[in-house]
Amino acid sequence: MTDDPARPPDSPLTPEGNGYFSGIVANVDAGTRYRFRLDGGAAYPDPASRFQPEGPHGPSMVIDPAAFAWTDAGWPGVSIEGQVVYELHIGTFTPAGTFRAAIEKLPLLADLGVTVLEVMPVADFPGRFGWGYDGVNLFAPSRLYGAPDDFRAFVDAAHRLGMGVILDVVYNHLGPDGNYLPKFSNAYFAKKPTEWGDAINFDGECSGPVREFFISNARYWIEEFHLDGLRLDATQQIFDTSTPHILAEVVDAVRGAGDARPRIVVAENEPQVARLVRPREAGGFGIDALWNDDFHHSAMVAATGRAEAYYSGFRGTPQELVSAVKYGFLYQGEWYRWQKRGRGTPALDLPPTRFVAFIQNHDQVANSLAGARLHQETSPGRFRALTALLLLAPQTPMLFQGQEFASSSPFMYFADHQPELSRLVRSGRGTFLSQFPSIGRVSVEQLPDPADESTFSRSKLDWSERERNAHIVALHRDLLRLRRESPALRDQAARGVDGAIVGDRALVLRFFEPHGDDRLLLVNLGPRLHLDPMPEPLVAPRCPGSHWVTVFSTDAADYGGWGTPPVDTVDDGWWLPAECAVLLRPPTDAETTPR
Repeated sequence: MTDDPARPPDSPLTPEGNGYFSGIVANVDAGTRYRFRLDGGAAYPDPASRFQPEGPHGPSMVIDPAAFAWTDAGWPGVSIEGQVVYELHIGTFTPAGTFRAAIEKLPLLADLGVTVLEVMPVADFPGRFGWGYDGVNLFAPSRLYGAPDDFRAFVDAAHRLGMGVILDVVYNHLGPDGNYLPKFSNAYFAKKPTEWGDAINFDGECSGPVREFFISNARYWIEEFHLDGLRLDATQQIFDTSTPHILAEVVDAVRGAGDARPRIVVAENEPQVARLVRPREAGGFGIDALWNDDFHHSAMVAATGRAEAYYSGFRGTPQELVSAVKYGFLYQGEWYRWQKRGRGTPALDLPPTRFVAFIQNHDQVANSLAGARLHQETSPGRFRALTALLLLAPQTPMLFQGQEFASSSPFMYFADHQPELSRLVRSGRGTFLSQFPSIGRVSVEQLPDPADESTFSRSKLDWSERERNAHIVALHRDLLRLRRESPALRDQAARGVDGAIVGDRALVLRFFEPHGDDRLLLVNLGPRLHLDPMPEPLVAPRCPGSHWVTVFSTDAADYGGWGTPPVDTVDDGWWLPAECAVLLRPPTDAETTPR
C-alpha cells in the first residue's frame, strides 16, 4: 500500500509458493512512500526498505539506485596489503553529522595518508542519535545522516581522493525498537540470546530465506553504493553450525558483487579465532583481517599502568609489544584468567596484514569513565612513542577519528531510546563498566547518560583542534610517509621483522630489507637509557665498522618533543631518550665512520 493519495490505496501481492509474496505496482516513481499491510491487519514498513525518511516506524520510500551519477569508473578497488584504516562515526565526525559534511573533511585524511575509511554502521535506527549498532533497517542509510545518494556521494568523493570505503555491518542481532522483521516471519530469529538481543536464525528451521536476506544485504552495499568491503561486527555472536558458514557466504557475496574490483572484509572476533582469516581451501572463511584487541590491551597497560578488568591479562611489557608486532595475537590458546578459559587459537602462520592493530577505537575509548582519549590517559612522550609503534609495525594500522590531531572530544556511548528502554540501557552500561575497579565506585547516576543529547554533542570532533595540534598531525603524516616510502617498512612480509628487549621499558625492532636497507626502531617508554653494554645482534649494522643514522624521532621539536641527540654514538655506546621512539637507517658511504 502507498502513502500517496494519488495512488491506489492497496495493491495485492501474490504468493509464489515458497513463502514469498510478490506483485507489481504500476506508475510508482522514486520518492513514493509505502507500507506492507499483512493479512488485512496493520501496515508496516518494508523490512528491506532502501530509505526510511521518517525513521524506522514511518513509511518506506521508493529509491532509484541508478539515478546517481558515479565518477569512479577508474577506481581500482582495494586489497588488504598496504592499507591504513580510519574508523569514523558519521554523526560525530563533523558538527553537522551528515554524509555531505563528512565529504568536506576527506581531503585532510587523504593528505594524512589514510587509504581506507571504515564507517561505523549507518543502517537506520530510532531516535535522534546513536552508535548504529542497534540498527533495524539494514538496507536503509540513516535519515539522520542524509539520503542514500548522499552516502553514494561520500563514497564517490573518497574514491576520487584515492581512499576506499568499507562499512561496519551488524549481522548478529537487530535493535530492540523498530524491528519489524518478526511481523513478516517468526523464522528470522533463533531461540538463543546474544549479548544484545535474539540471535539471527542462520541454521535452524526455515533459515534459508534468512540467510538470503543477509547475504543480499552484503551484496547490496557493494553493488548500489560501490563500497570496497565490509567490517563485520562481533562475529563471535553469529551462530551457525551449517556448511558453508554464513560468514563464508557473506565473504563470497562481497567478492562476487558488482564489478571485478578487489574488495576486503574485516571482522571483529573477541575470541580471536584464526580460522576466520584462513582461506576457504584450508577450512577457513576467507576474511581478510581481524581486529587485534591484544595489541591494544597491551599498549594501554604500557601507557597507563592500569591492568584491570579485561586488561588484567596484560602487563604492557616490552616483550608483549615485540610479540604482538611479530605474531599478532598474544593469546593463541593460553589460559586467560579474566575469562577463566583459554583465549584465542594458533595464528603463528598468519601474515601481519591479517591483523588490524590500533590504540584507539570506538569501543575502547568509550570504555573509560568519560570517553577519554589515549593522549589524555598517558604522557605526551609515551603517546607519541606508541603512535610510532602502531604506524610503523607491519600489521594493518587503524586510527580512530580525531586521533590524528589529539582530539580532546570524548567518544562516549550514546543512544536515544524511549524512556523505559533508555533506563535499562543506562543501567546495563553501568553494570558493564563496573568491571573496572576504578570506575566501579561511581554510581550509575554519575555516569554520562547515553540518552542525554549532550553526551552525543560532546562526542563531536572539534576540527579547530587540528590546527592547534598541528604538531600531532605532522607526527602521524610523517610516520605514514615513512611507512610508504621505506621498502623495509612497507613490505609487511611474514617474519620480516624481529625484536628484542633492551631495557625494563624499552625494545628494539629490526625491519629487514633484502638488499640491506634495513630499518631499526627503538621504543623507550621509560626514562633515558644508556645501553652499555649492548650485547644484542639485532642492532648490529650489516657493514662492519659502520653505525646507524637517525632518520626520525618522536621527540623532535616539530612533534612537541625536546629534540634527539645521536642515538648510536661512536664513542659512548647507545643512548635512548626518555619516552621516545627513534627510527634508524644504515649510513650512506659518505656517512660511514669507522669505530
